[in-house]
Amino acid sequence: MRFVLALSLAAVACYNPALAVQTNAPKPKVLTGAKTTTIAKGLSRPWAMQFLPDGRVIITERPGAIRIIDKQGRVSKPLDGAPKVSARGQGGMLDIALAPDFATSKVLYVSYSEPRGPGQNGTSVARLRLLSDANGDRLQDGRVIFRQLPANGGGLHFGSRFAFARDGTLFVTLGERYRKFLAQDPKVHFGKIVRINPDGSAPKDNPFVGQAGAQPHIWSIGHRNPQSAAIHPVTGQLWTVEHGAKGGDEINIPRAGRNYGWPVITYGRDYSGAKIGIGTHNKGMEQPLYYWDPSIAPSGMAFYSADRFAQWKGNLFVGALKDRHLSRLVLDGDKVIAEERLLEGLRSRVRDVRQGPDGYLYVLTDSTSGRLVRVEPAR
Repeated sequence: MRFVLALSLAAVACYNPALAVQTNAPKPKVLTGAKTTTIAKGLSRPWAMQFLPDGRVIITERPGAIRIIDKQGRVSKPLDGAPKVSARGQGGMLDIALAPDFATSKVLYVSYSEPRGPGQNGTSVARLRLLSDANGDRLQDGRVIFRQLPANGGGLHFGSRFAFARDGTLFVTLGERYRKFLAQDPKVHFGKIVRINPDGSAPKDNPFVGQAGAQPHIWSIGHRNPQSAAIHPVTGQLWTVEHGAKGGDEINIPRAGRNYGWPVITYGRDYSGAKIGIGTHNKGMEQPLYYWDPSIAPSGMAFYSADRFAQWKGNLFVGALKDRHLSRLVLDGDKVIAEERLLEGLRSRVRDVRQGPDGYLYVLTDSTSGRLVRVEPAR
């Protein structure tokens, strides 16, 4: 395991015990390791997955396809009815979520980089219905319910993870499209987490509703490129993980109306090595509850809440793209007290991680020949 680096001199200079950041987490007292079983392979840049009520897995592939993997590991052809994507850079078909009433409504949501005119695109959310009958599976009734505004060129920082809150609203993470200072501007959706109703409208109790010029969908501001989101199974709070630059990947618990600092404060530096912003602390800006420096390039995340593996219960799992592993984070409330790196032997970029209905963990590996892999403790 590579230890998280200690606080920088800038952080020490403005240290406040009330704002202490958990860093330098030791290894857990008991190292579990992990063993894996490949369920399906030959996937093209898979990005996200969800388990259907019948035990099959529906996945997105960043080049633009949505497919279903059956219980025998067979991968379907791309489903008809998927939205068209702008598959540039980090863009394409991204996250997928089942409506809370999916078992009866068959409604699901996908996020993707939507083409918006010559050279322009943006993160959008579409609502669709999955129809399964004697003719196979297909998507229908698709319509866009939310668009990140404004549109932008390029192929970076789309964010794009979903998390359904217990009240039925949907959180969507949005990157700042590599226009970092707009993460502080409530007039745009860049670098924000938004909270929307199932029809895409803004809930009336969102923190920026009624503020002149502000986007009413916004829940929190000052994010860089959050590509992880999950609801804590006990508290019901939203947790996210976002990419830093050269270091400074952050775990946050985004709260209504709060500012998470990017690019004014960060624990990372620019890719050139240059300083970003004013340091690590600023009045009115939140501290992460944990960060990585150097960056691991975090991807999907999942809380483990099943009973199959007692030694993992209550842990948080976060995939790593650059460092090619799965982090097991041991929690004490909202503090990370230990970290174990798993799946380093796969030598694969871990793009998504989910807890399956059978109590196992599942990950997607990100490559042109990606895999769906079942994970369990090695001991």
